[in-house]
Parts: sequence; C-alpha cells; structure tokens
Amino acid sequence: MQRLLGKKAGRLAADRARGVDPRPVVPRTLPASAAVRHRFGHHTLDGATVRSALLDLVVQLGLLLRGRGQAAQALTLALHFAGGTIWEKTRRLPEASAHDEDLRTLAYQLMDAAGLQRARLTGITLRGQDLINSDQVATQISLDQARESRLLTEQTLDRIRAKFGPNAVGPAATAPFHRAS
Repeated sequence: MQRLLGKKAGRLAADRARGVDPRPVVPRTLPASAAVRHRFGHHTLDGATVRSALLDLVVQLGLLLRGRGQAAQALTLALHFAGGTIWEKTRRLPEASAHDEDLRTLAYQLMDAAGLQRARLTGITLRGQDLINSDQVATQISLDQARESRLLTEQTLDRIRAKFGPNAVGPAATAPFHRAS
C-alpha cells in the first residue's frame, strides 16, 4: 500500500483496512426538527376528515419524538391546497413537550388560525421545531389527576405500539388513516 499510495496514505489505508482508527467516536446529534405528513387521495373539503388527519399526525409526531427521547418547543402546521399554495404557521408550546395532549392542543389552535371554510386541501404537514432532549424538560408536579392518568395511558399505548406496531392502538377518529401493517 505504501508503494502505491505513498508512505503516509498507504499506512493510513492499511490501518483502516485492519479496523484501526484512532479518531474519537462522536455520537451523532439528533435533528432539530421532525416532520410527519399526510397526503389526501383526492382534494378534500370535509373539516372532520382534515381534523382526523391532523389528529393522526399529532399521534405520529408524539410517538416519533418520544421514541427519539426528544421534546418540541414549537409546532409548525403547513396546509397544502389544490392550487399548489401552502399556508404555514408556527407557534411555540408553553413548555417543551412530546405528549399527544400538548401537541394536539397547539395543532388544533394552528388549524383554527387557518380559518378554513371551503378550501380544497391536498395534504397536511406537522413539524416539531426547536427539539431538545426530553431529559432537559422540567417535570412539573401536577395536581391534575386527569392529566396524570392520560400521561400514564400514553406510556402504556407506546409500549403496545412498540410490541404490536404503530397502528395497533390510537384514537378512533384516526382509524380511516391507518393502513394494515
């Protein structure tokens, strides 16, 4: 190798071929955003269908973030219209979160801000922005038993999804969007 490549490059190539690499291993940082998308099969005007698709995206995004050990500090909702235009709005969460309830509340606020009436949608994109590691999120002591029950249920649902697939359980309103796995 040294005769073909030269002394330094030949030694380096031979070492790498034997698996010798003195460089430190640096863990790859997780991305600063995560996005989930839904494309409608045809242009839709039905508000209930759009809201169900958005709820499905919230569940997917929450599962993705929790699986990565991340929490979003902001959400961006992008609505894709039949004419090719896109409406996009970003809002910050009150506290960084990866919980479906928190993400759903803000996603619905963003959808309401769009003021859709008779718009023909072709797709929706929901993006978690300014992601941080979930261990950096402050845990508040809560006296809201209903919220604590929902968070415990969410952990249980995540374990079920991990064992039986992401579409094993979820909100009933999202059932039309689940594909057989």
